[in-house]
Amino acid sequence: MSFSKKRIPKIIQELYNKYKDHDEGTLPTYIPELSRVDPKHFSIAVVTLDGDVFTAGEDAQTFTIQSMVKPFLYGITLEKLGPEAVLEKVGVEPTGDAFNTIKLLPKSNRPYNPMVNAGAIAISNLIPGNDYHDRIVIVKEALEQMAASPLGFDISVYTSEKTMGHHNRAMAYLMLKFGILTGNPEEILESYFQACSFLVTVKDLAVMAATLANKGTNPISQTQIIQPKNVKDIICVMMTCGMYDFAGEWAYTVGIPAKSGVSGGIFGVVPGRMGIAVYSPPLDESGTSIRGIKVFQEMAQMMDLSIF
Repeated sequence: MSFSKKRIPKIIQELYNKYKDHDEGTLPTYIPELSRVDPKHFSIAVVTLDGDVFTAGEDAQTFTIQSMVKPFLYGITLEKLGPEAVLEKVGVEPTGDAFNTIKLLPKSNRPYNPMVNAGAIAISNLIPGNDYHDRIVIVKEALEQMAASPLGFDISVYTSEKTMGHHNRAMAYLMLKFGILTGNPEEILESYFQACSFLVTVKDLAVMAATLANKGTNPISQTQIIQPKNVKDIICVMMTCGMYDFAGEWAYTVGIPAKSGVSGGIFGVVPGRMGIAVYSPPLDESGTSIRGIKVFQEMAQMMDLSIF
């Protein structure tokens, strides 16, 4: 079915108007700073491969990238090390469990995939650099290239995550025991906590998604950032693992590679067509934006998005 991009502004504005007063969901409390945001924040963005940008709602509102950074951490390591080296430390299997489950693959003791916390921590250990300062510079530069925009940093959220991150510490020390992590776990966690604390807008996320949809070439800057073969690996793992224990229903009702974050964002990749992002902080029990799910589900029907 053909779809005209001229319809995009009308569709996203209609969906914004439909859900702007929706108040279902709760804010996360395990990262105290995230529980203090305004639950009324809501925005939608679409970026086409031609570089056209369409938004609705509070498109200038910033929020921390959180777990939505994981596909890009994965991309950095694929670019720097190649897939074989990454697979030695992190698998590509869905877990069917929550994002923070302390669970490793049998026999190899690798994290199941790069989208769960354990996998992202292991990926953070693979990013080249003498210490976490070097690694976070590489991450920041890559994210800004993907977004075609400078990104801020939320020191309060970072401090909150670092102070309360004992669950992630448990995972890190377990992986250290099995030789998946090398070096100081606290430094590795610094890289991970900082990577999750960069500030983005819904437009930034949509541009990043559109870059993946465009085989690694940013549609705004026209710069090739990730090799197409690595983009294939990234969006494949996003499709099977990016929405955690909601991945099956997401594939069934939306049908595009996507990644969620506990700050309330979701971005989706429609290969060869567009990148989409939604921001709304109230979450469901699995830690996913409720308005975000509803918007993506309706957009999938209205815009014929499903890759299936």
